[in-house]
Amino acid sequence: MFPPRHRRSSNHDSDRSSAASPVSRRGFLGGMAGVGAGAVLLGTGTAAGPAAAAPSRRIADPFQLGLASGDPLPDGVVLWTRLAPKPLDFDGGMPGRIVPVQWEIALDEKFSKVVKRGTERALPEEAHTVHADVRGLEPHHEYFYRFRVDGEISEAGRTRTAPAPGTTPELHFAFASCSNWEQGYFTAYRHMAAERPDMVFHLGDYLYEYAAGVNGDVRTHAGDEMNELGEYRQRHAQYKTDGDLQLVHSVSPFIVTWDDHETDNNYADLVPENDDPEQGNGSREEFAKRRAAAYQAYWEHMPLRRFRKPVDTNLPLYRRFRYGDTATFSVLDSRQYRDDQPYNDKSQVSGPDQWKTNMLGDEQHAWLEKGFDESKSAWNVVPQQIYFASMDEVEGEDPGGYNDGWDGYRASRDRILGYVEEKGIDNVVVLTGDVHKHWVNDLRRDFEKPETAVVASEFVTTSITSNGDGTGTNDPGSVIRSENPHTKYHCDRRGYVSCHVSRDRYVADYQVVDFVSKKDAPIRTDASFEIEAGTPGVRQR
Repeated sequence: MFPPRHRRSSNHDSDRSSAASPVSRRGFLGGMAGVGAGAVLLGTGTAAGPAAAAPSRRIADPFQLGLASGDPLPDGVVLWTRLAPKPLDFDGGMPGRIVPVQWEIALDEKFSKVVKRGTERALPEEAHTVHADVRGLEPHHEYFYRFRVDGEISEAGRTRTAPAPGTTPELHFAFASCSNWEQGYFTAYRHMAAERPDMVFHLGDYLYEYAAGVNGDVRTHAGDEMNELGEYRQRHAQYKTDGDLQLVHSVSPFIVTWDDHETDNNYADLVPENDDPEQGNGSREEFAKRRAAAYQAYWEHMPLRRFRKPVDTNLPLYRRFRYGDTATFSVLDSRQYRDDQPYNDKSQVSGPDQWKTNMLGDEQHAWLEKGFDESKSAWNVVPQQIYFASMDEVEGEDPGGYNDGWDGYRASRDRILGYVEEKGIDNVVVLTGDVHKHWVNDLRRDFEKPETAVVASEFVTTSITSNGDGTGTNDPGSVIRSENPHTKYHCDRRGYVSCHVSRDRYVADYQVVDFVSKKDAPIRTDASFEIEAGTPGVRQR
């Protein structure tokens, strides 16, 4: 059994848990001795000879931010780490020079069966991060990986490739969102790691941009509100020192997308939350620089492929993963291309402007439709950030609406659901984060007409910590119950959703912890729901 692991404690507030001993470093050192000229510097095509194998000045304890894998394909996966002996320094405590980082991937946790080795250059202008795009692996297979730099060996991680086309394995994955450092401990990540899912979808608000002390008092952010590249790097590094977050990254590959707090609350494309220069909030030109810094730091700290590195102010984040013929996952980006929110982003204000806004941009809309058309999978799953169903909190005929969610972009939502309905796209499931509560919704084209057909379903995860412990109630209130008959479940606790998917059935277990204001909360399943393939609509198990 692969032992869970954490980096040893540093002087920073990492809240680490006890863990089994890391994999022995002896095998890695011995194996790397034979790399020599056979290793290739990725992205350069040049050989890494003995002179490039190690820097002349030793870097002590560079792997304090752990490691991660992500974006799995049937034949490959991205391996990530960042060298940071002083994580909360803007430069991570690293020298301003290129550092070669060796990696290896094996069939076993003892690294006696190494199948791939290589060397990646960690560049100072990329915060000395590593994005090793390993190919030539076997589909739907478990692998173990680790890094070496200057005689220092990282602890080991586990990853898994995607299944091959034409196969129909059962999938086990989890999805999560909204982990606010100041509002609680990341215990839910530890429980997620214990499940050892095939992959984890993180649906945004991986971190929060606010200054120290603004959002809570369980723990404290380092620094002021993020604006500059160094500040974004520092905040990413602080979150990555958390032992529970490191653990889940080390156990399963992540497929990530962002929401707003990785950059600025409720921003829309190049429009910041506050864009009135007369009130000292800065211009849109200044926000473009801020967004560019945020996007650069996000790419640096996530297991994303090198070609996704930001260009100017843009980062190509929406992408698709096919997991055999069981499921196709179309991961959306609902922040980078959207129009500004209608009605100054006020919630429960409705009107014609909600039908004039575009959430995804025409190119991403067309890409999603093409994915639906070409899918050969039993399930068409759409991991994305924000509340998709209608959220009507106004009594009577007024449809209300959450204008930062899809209610504020009704034409875009209608385009998607209309396409699904008119083209007869089977078994569409939307995965959602953002709202800090568990929800389950049936999706129909007209939410004001509950007699119309259900065409898809939505599973919404609560937060990892955001909004603190929560109340524990399963009652959303009489208005929501009466105005939203498509809503089947609600829970105000923290946690995540664990999913088991076969060709015939999709099962979602709603996992909760009863507190995050202190450590070591136990996990429990609050409710479970399922969808039968070919039968739209969810039912409780």
